[in-house]
Amino acid sequence: MKKTINKFLLAKKLYMTQVFDEAGNVVPVTVLAAEPNIVTQVKTADKDGYVAVQVGVGERRAKTVSKAVVGHTKGLNKVFRKLTEFRVTDGSTYTVGDAVLVSQFTLGDKVKVSGISKGLGFQGVIKRHGFHGQPASHGHKDQERASGSIGAGGVQRTFKDMRMAGHMGDQFVKLSNLKVVKVDTEKNELYLKGAVPGARNAMICIYQ
Repeated sequence: MKKTINKFLLAKKLYMTQVFDEAGNVVPVTVLAAEPNIVTQVKTADKDGYVAVQVGVGERRAKTVSKAVVGHTKGLNKVFRKLTEFRVTDGSTYTVGDAVLVSQFTLGDKVKVSGISKGLGFQGVIKRHGFHGQPASHGHKDQERASGSIGAGGVQRTFKDMRMAGHMGDQFVKLSNLKVVKVDTEKNELYLKGAVPGARNAMICIYQ
């Protein structure tokens, strides 16, 4: 993260559901499993050139990763499944081994989230770019979902960034101003209003 932040958390996307607010209105929410983030490294401006906090979640076997990864967190006697770094305003309040909890967020907080969107594979121009397609009659057999002409008159090549069929999804997506609807400290779950990028069990960065 390039911009400095105050609150941060690495969570796993579980599912979407709906809750009711105080007025009885239905609010669509995404439920995130925000287990405690363990601080694995604190970077300082003097040593590293910038201030940041690295956290890890989950656990994996040491045999499945390199010795460099194992040695990075040897003081914690644990190999994390996911490591993520957040640039913070002040890193002096964090030490290696601290747990960053979901309780730092409160109801009504506006947060930003980022993650990898759901991969949709190879798609045509109608699904990927919203093209209308061709007419269904008058000589357009088998051409209803075709892209049409993509070439220019005399340059004999296809211009860069031409909207064509191709791989869709599986991209970095960032959303802002998502409202915190519920904070469950017992289950370590966070409810955010609206949709969050990624498939189920995808890792999502939450920060403020």
